[in-house]
Amino acid sequence: MVFKFLERLPMFFCAGEQARMNVLIVEDSRFLRVSNERALQHAGYDVITAADGEEGLRLALERKPDLVVLDLMLPKLPGYEVLRELRKHRETAKIPVMVVSSLPQSNDQKLLDEGATSYFEKAGLMLDQGADLFVQNVRKMLSQSKAAAIR
Repeated sequence: MVFKFLERLPMFFCAGEQARMNVLIVEDSRFLRVSNERALQHAGYDVITAADGEEGLRLALERKPDLVVLDLMLPKLPGYEVLRELRKHRETAKIPVMVVSSLPQSNDQKLLDEGATSYFEKAGLMLDQGADLFVQNVRKMLSQSKAAAIR
């Protein structure tokens, strides 16, 4: 399974809401960062990008995005540390975090324990439908996090 942990969020969808949503992508691979940014912009999202963990954490604290897409293997500050820091700060503690990594699924429980909301395998981004699947999962996470905020 490419996408996991969505069962942690209640199901809900608000049509049109994604156009106002901000997504922060923290990814050191320029190719993946730009391709994911373009896919999300094409789907109507506002996208902020960071090429390393320090920049990603700073942008998350400053801009408070609706979703963080986080690679784990990052320069300057590893993704696990970014995730821990996001969960420590009251302003960012509830922001959903989608971990995008090539690490094996055996890390699932550790990611959940650290506060990740979901996990997307980088291998899924390389498939023909990878960008579409990625956008669908972002849309689902954002609509579910909006539902949780309403409750």
